[in-house]
Amino acid sequence: MSDIKIQSIAIIGKQNNPLYIKNFSVFHPDLKYHYIAHTSCDVIDERVGAAGPEAADTYLGLLYAMEDLDVYGYVTNTRVKFVVVLSVTNPVKNTVMKNLFKKIHNVYINQVCNPFYNLDGKKSIVSKRFVAAIDAIGITPSDDDVSP
Repeated sequence: MSDIKIQSIAIIGKQNNPLYIKNFSVFHPDLKYHYIAHTSCDVIDERVGAAGPEAADTYLGLLYAMEDLDVYGYVTNTRVKFVVVLSVTNPVKNTVMKNLFKKIHNVYINQVCNPFYNLDGKKSIVSKRFVAAIDAIGITPSDDDVSP
């Protein structure tokens, strides 16, 4: 695995409403990642609109780079958007990012399949199990952080 550090994971609803934004950074305030998630919606909408409604690949790749951060995007078939912000020292392979987004998507699917979850999409996700699963994904150390 390349040397990546997840700074933020955001899940954005169909109407571009934030469902969940987690900041893993100690150097940047939460507001910065809310701004990044909001600006990513425009880029995602452009790419999805250009690809057409029948586009099969939900992974959108690198949306844009900003200062020392790279912003990657993914959109589900139901138009829920996932945004991951990384601080990267080496280029990240698309397969690594696709696997990361699949993990996040699986956690999201488990959340919405809960019969007690309100699917109206207007409220933030506050489930303890969901938060713990996203934390596990975001805090997972890269190979360089693990001592032999």
